[in-house]
Amino acid sequence: MITLPLAGLEVVMLAGVRIAAFLVIAPPFAHRGIPGTVKAMLATALGLLVAPRAIAAGGPELGTTIASGTAQFLGGVALQAVIGAGLGFLVMLVFGAVTSAGNLIDLFGGFQLAQAFDPMAMNNGAQFSRLYQTSAVVLLFASGGYQLMIAGLSRTFEALPIGTPLDLAALGQAATTGLTDMFIASLQIAGPLIAVLFLADVGLGLLTRVAPALNAFALGFPLKILLTIVLGVSAYLALPEIVGALTGDAVTTVLEVAR
Repeated sequence: MITLPLAGLEVVMLAGVRIAAFLVIAPPFAHRGIPGTVKAMLATALGLLVAPRAIAAGGPELGTTIASGTAQFLGGVALQAVIGAGLGFLVMLVFGAVTSAGNLIDLFGGFQLAQAFDPMAMNNGAQFSRLYQTSAVVLLFASGGYQLMIAGLSRTFEALPIGTPLDLAALGQAATTGLTDMFIASLQIAGPLIAVLFLADVGLGLLTRVAPALNAFALGFPLKILLTIVLGVSAYLALPEIVGALTGDAVTTVLEVAR
């Protein structure tokens, strides 16, 4: 007969709930190409691995607190789900800068007219936004950035032990700062190309004033598409470095909120 300690089993379940909520929202695990079954198995496996760390961080009173009743256990499940979802949302905000940069390039380059439904992300997007989003997911797996995020998530069980509530004020402050940083980062990624496309619009406008017989619209669309494709390659080549920096920022943000 195999006997399992109830308190230890509940710690594994609570840790798995926090990890599962994180994986559902945070990239690259939130991508629709990863089946839900894989996410559930990964959350269970990681819950088993971080359980000793969570028990050590919670102290000897963790077992007696968890095994005190069903109602308190369900409250703990809800608390861990909120914590995991909140931390995953912060990571999603950080990596949202890449998709936002692609959207800006599509908007100023004239590619927004060719929007298509993306069944993986379950949203509408043009070419560069989908290219940047998919490339960021691939780079996170290829560079090992996902391992860094998982390691940062496991460290939250020491900074924020099971049973300790999340500081909602710190979460709100981090979300506000993350939203601002997302717009700034997207402008930094797509800014040079946007400036060139804006100058191209100004030049076409001046050319129309000098030679009104020229059709600025007939010249504008092919020229802007050519500039976007040619100059977009240079911006795309910098994406691995950008994703690496964003991975470090995401881990730092998560750990700061969990303190």
